[in-house]
Amino acid sequence: MPLAPVRVILPGLLRDLAGVSEIEVESPQQSQTVAELLDRAFSEHRILDGKVRDERGEIRRHVKVFVNGEDATRAAGVATAVPAGARVHIINAVSGG
Repeated sequence: MPLAPVRVILPGLLRDLAGVSEIEVESPQQSQTVAELLDRAFSEHRILDGKVRDERGEIRRHVKVFVNGEDATRAAGVATAVPAGARVHIINAVSGG
């Protein structure tokens, strides 16, 4: 039986770059991490990867990733587990004056 896909919801800036508001990623039979999910989600949208992750593959300081409402950047970061059917929100910090 196929597992429910994970939905990655993008903020405005990333939507503009990708041309889509969300990316649907098939769930593997085993669990996946945030890092593995982002690899799959960004495979067709490479420009997004550098906006979300740094050169070490970690989530950038001004970006938050929420897995089913839980802040993955405060938990295990890119090692956070992502269950099948999850909703993953990527949020960019806004600053300025």
